[in-house]
Amino acid sequence: MADTWNQVWNAVQEELSLPSPDDLTRTCLRLTIAVLLGAMLGYDRERKDSAAGLRTHMLVALGAALVVLVAQQADMDNADLSRVIQGLVAGIGFLGAGSIIKMSEKEQVKGLTTAASIWATAAIGIAAGMGHEAIAVLATLLALVILALLPRLEQRIARQHAGPQPGPDDAPPGSDGR
Repeated sequence: MADTWNQVWNAVQEELSLPSPDDLTRTCLRLTIAVLLGAMLGYDRERKDSAAGLRTHMLVALGAALVVLVAQQADMDNADLSRVIQGLVAGIGFLGAGSIIKMSEKEQVKGLTTAASIWATAAIGIAAGMGHEAIAVLATLLALVILALLPRLEQRIARQHAGPQPGPDDAPPGSDGR
């Protein structure tokens, strides 16, 4: 009877692909890092009332990390892993496209930065999932700098490009500018 239970337990372990404690720790760490880094980018988008915010970025990073982790654990060779990553990046492109809105007035387009942040979040998730956590952290920090500092620079450039704006005292005679 004990032999039967051992066989059952071995079958359950094999079917569930229960990893060794080292592999389980590594997997949990990679997935957690991906989620936390995705949260950092998602928080920035959430603060700016983006359609894709905290949860979306966390899920994108988690999904990307999970896909490459499973591919690695299936012992895929580099060519197969490359195709997995190509498919993942193409799929994320469709998700990013869903965040882009073309406004009818002035041919204005909105959501490009959010789409780019979703794409970058997927790449960060891929890096974390493949065990390149330091690269994922560095890329997240660079993305945060881009998202936080560059809008100020863009505003400054736009003001310089537009030139001085006329004030109420500069209105032509006979207008309501007084």
